[in-house]
Amino acid sequence: MKAQARITLILLMILLGAFMLTLSGCSFKRITKSKNIVYQKADKTSAEQQLNVFAPKKHSEASDVLIFVHGGNWNSGKKSQYNIIGGHWAKKGVVTVLVDYPLSPTAGYDAMAVSVAKSVDWVKKNISQYGGNPDRIFLSGHSAGGHLAALVATDEHYFKNIGLENPLAGVILIDAAGLDMYGYLQEEKFEKGNTYLNTFSNNPDTWKKATPLYHLHSNMPPMLIYRGGKTYPSILASNEKFIKALKTYAPATPYHIQKGKKHIPMITQFFNPWNGRYGEILEFMKTADNKRELPEDKGEAEAFLRD
Repeated sequence: MKAQARITLILLMILLGAFMLTLSGCSFKRITKSKNIVYQKADKTSAEQQLNVFAPKKHSEASDVLIFVHGGNWNSGKKSQYNIIGGHWAKKGVVTVLVDYPLSPTAGYDAMAVSVAKSVDWVKKNISQYGGNPDRIFLSGHSAGGHLAALVATDEHYFKNIGLENPLAGVILIDAAGLDMYGYLQEEKFEKGNTYLNTFSNNPDTWKKATPLYHLHSNMPPMLIYRGGKTYPSILASNEKFIKALKTYAPATPYHIQKGKKHIPMITQFFNPWNGRYGEILEFMKTADNKRELPEDKGEAEAFLRD
């Protein structure tokens, strides 16, 4: 019995050692957390907006930067709900920025997108202080945050209006909503007072301006797109239409459909530091640059959008 107990103890020690070795590769790396940094001061049209920065404590060279825009139907959510993801990314060597932005009904989609663009501007100017590379900024978002990330990345006026040339090295969309907001609102015919109309107005022309699908062009940053296999039908439809339109401008865009995943689990999967998406995104970030794919046939894309 003593021999068996000794063998059991040795096996447990080996397993514990292997487990600790695995953790040491990621979870035990020391990071810094800088919270509630003001990136947009309050004015007559918008409340103060803040962001959190998670960064590796030690780094031999400037790190890639990931800005994450949370979801929440454009009317809820906050950056602090995703601090765990910020920590995971920092432990993987990525300087990570979580941003808040104004929410509906106080703000419309345009004010939200303006804030996201200003958060990118703050990162461009300040992230080197946290060990980040200002020339390697990636913008990501889930759900409504995916819509805002896609809109800011494709509609050039958001950066131009603040005197900034599009600085994004890449975009990662995670079950993004609203990629075809124009088509969705036309189809649903919501009555006045609906939360989506509070965010996007009652004007179909505004819906089109708010739709990333209608801002695709040859000089876009490269994208990596994820969609849940069991997501909401509206998100499924808009992502498929978005991908179809992207084929003209960026036919090599990676598009991953995660079978069995519903909308919320598409982001909560990142609470697990060993989730396989981390490796895929790191690989995308490593290979992405600012090269843009020229359209094969711009007329074909315009015809598709007219249809």
